[in-house]
Amino acid sequence: MGFKRGVFSCCFCVVFAVFLLNSCFLVIGGDIVHQDNVAPHRPGCNNNFVLVKVPTWVNGNEVTQFVGLGARFGPTLESKEKRANQTRLAFADPPDCCSMPRNKVDLTFILPFLQNLTSEAILVHRGNCSFTTKAKVAEAAGASAIIIINNQTELFKMVCDPGESDVDIGIPAVMLPQDAGTSLIEFLRNSSTVSVQMYSPKRPTVDVAEVFLWLMSVVTILCASYWSAWSAREAAIEQDKFLKDGSDDYGGKEVTHSGGVLDINTTSALLFVVVASCFLIMLYKLMSFWFIEVLVVLFCIGGVEGLQTCLVTVLSCFRWFEHAQESFLKVPLLGPVSYLTLAISPFCLAFAVMWAVFRHVSFAWIGQDILGMALIITVLQIIRVPNLKVGTVLLTCAFFYDIFWVFVSKWVFHKSVMIEVARGYKSGEEGIPMLLKIPRICDPWGGYSIIGFGDIILPGLLVAFSLRYDWLCKKSLQAGYFLWTMTAYGLGLFATYVALNLMDGHGQPALLYIVPATLGTFLMLAAKRGELKHLWTRGEPYRTCPHIQLQPAE
Repeated sequence: MGFKRGVFSCCFCVVFAVFLLNSCFLVIGGDIVHQDNVAPHRPGCNNNFVLVKVPTWVNGNEVTQFVGLGARFGPTLESKEKRANQTRLAFADPPDCCSMPRNKVDLTFILPFLQNLTSEAILVHRGNCSFTTKAKVAEAAGASAIIIINNQTELFKMVCDPGESDVDIGIPAVMLPQDAGTSLIEFLRNSSTVSVQMYSPKRPTVDVAEVFLWLMSVVTILCASYWSAWSAREAAIEQDKFLKDGSDDYGGKEVTHSGGVLDINTTSALLFVVVASCFLIMLYKLMSFWFIEVLVVLFCIGGVEGLQTCLVTVLSCFRWFEHAQESFLKVPLLGPVSYLTLAISPFCLAFAVMWAVFRHVSFAWIGQDILGMALIITVLQIIRVPNLKVGTVLLTCAFFYDIFWVFVSKWVFHKSVMIEVARGYKSGEEGIPMLLKIPRICDPWGGYSIIGFGDIILPGLLVAFSLRYDWLCKKSLQAGYFLWTMTAYGLGLFATYVALNLMDGHGQPALLYIVPATLGTFLMLAAKRGELKHLWTRGEPYRTCPHIQLQPAE
């Protein structure tokens, strides 16, 4: 038992640290439409900023595909690839396309230039004049589209000048990052023919990835809740046995939880916002390649412990592994370790190491999700909400925390801190590992749908509490709280994905929808049944000693 408590305590420290470091409570689908209410809006200059695919052909062979950003002005781009025209590309002279050709005298002299650009897309450098001026010059020269190369690796929103009252541009304008422009210029210098195609495909209303991510979240909480409730019931049975036998070992004291289980109190729930915010700011400010590597190591440590705990628990339920679980070997520094744990541990360690080494391959998300789900289930088994009061304080704090760091932080840091951290801002990586993610299968833009651990763990604490209470009170499924709280979580997460699609993939604070659904359902149901006070203060049924006989009133 000493080893078991040590392992659980160590596991808790690692997992809780990872949980705080994660501190990302949002759902992201990947935004392709960038709505901007700050940039000038007027007739002829009111397009949404959309991402644009620019496949490129060199001498008839497709060699690469770039991603650009559509301008506020000009006609909207075709959304279907088969309907988008393949257009020959030419480099502007002058390169900035701020004026007509230098040899211009009259139409006779500019005719060759016009003929060269007729129905061609023109590639120009950014700078020296406005974006609309470049587009007007290119359109007057007969170009069918204009591609502007940014002077930075990022994309820039091309807007109209504040003084322009009437903008009438008839060709589409797209901006490409600096590295993409450099590649196109090299193609033009080394090849006789370079062609491009520009289109902006739309996302499907619902992607299969979101359905599977919803199922994964719900199943994870279900598994963790039943495990937690089973452990609590076993502890209650053990306590009842002590009471019935009148054991001297019991001595009138309450039986504590099994080793490694921690009950959150109100103070720690309140401190959550402060501590989590500090870690989130640290992630935002220190985000880099090496910092992501540190998070990967921490995630692997927690994932190994979580996967080992889950596998040992599941396998020990089968009689073939009973002997291996009940037989122990004394290991230096660790103490007695079961043979089953010794057999499982190398596999879990190898699994985590393999994921860390090959985490950039296309199918690495499977390993990340397995480690993540095992970690979440283990956390929900170790950390418990003792009553409804603590659960209410914790989820209410998380509710405002989530809203602030997803929405309000934009006014302070000029970017959504939560979204930037989740995406691995400035790290060169695809994002932090403390996420469940699935590739968007039906999405022409690809990418991943993701959900933060906090969107599962925090509501999961309340759901697990509801099932423990139901089992200890011997309530039926319909008369209890678990069925309705679990259903409310599923509906709240569903509402998050609806909002995600309505907002064109912009990251959403999932707890904005989940907390009112789960906590609101629990509180209203408890108040209606007259059990709110008991749930708020105690959170478990009273037990009387069977040796004490109540005397009937005379």
